[in-house]
Amino acid sequence: MKKSMFFVLALFAISLASCNRESITATEEDDFNSIVELSAARVSAQGDSVTKERCKGKLTDVAAADLPAAIKTYLATNHAGAEIQFAGKDATGQYVVGLKNTDGTNKGLLFNANGTFKEELKRYPKGAKLTKVEVAALPATITSYVTSKYAGATIKHAGTDANGVYYVAISQADNTKKVLQFDAKGGFVQEMAVSNHPMGGDKPKKRK
Repeated sequence: MKKSMFFVLALFAISLASCNRESITATEEDDFNSIVELSAARVSAQGDSVTKERCKGKLTDVAAADLPAAIKTYLATNHAGAEIQFAGKDATGQYVVGLKNTDGTNKGLLFNANGTFKEELKRYPKGAKLTKVEVAALPATITSYVTSKYAGATIKHAGTDANGVYYVAISQADNTKKVLQFDAKGGFVQEMAVSNHPMGGDKPKKRK
């Protein structure tokens, strides 16, 4: 009887450990998916034609909590439940906000310095919305670049936008996270440091 009870408890412990490992793996996947999406949102917002034409100077990151009340009200009214993926401010005080709506669509919005809505970004949706790419399906030029330039690094997550641009998240030997951008042909474009989510502790969970 004692042996049977011990066997049952051992099986329960193994099962619990397995569940914990799966939970950690899922959380890690969610985190890397998030940093890849944020990087794409930032690049798309900063490179949009409207941003380049209307904004002055480089956009400085702004936390969602620090956005003007007028912008928060506009978003709550017109984009209820949307995730703010990027928020930035130019030299004249104008704001650019990148959103991921509850239906999965992406929107880029430009606001005046006083927080009133000005216009939508034109190309933001194509650059900010990513399609997941399995690591095994990445072009050899990308995996070879990571292997040669980031010794000991592991590719954790990758996605591509509507233009075929790749965003690849890696974890280096010292656990430093980075996102690498490659063009549609697999040519290296730039390395991006991982930034904090603009919604901070209010960052929404990954939608199923």
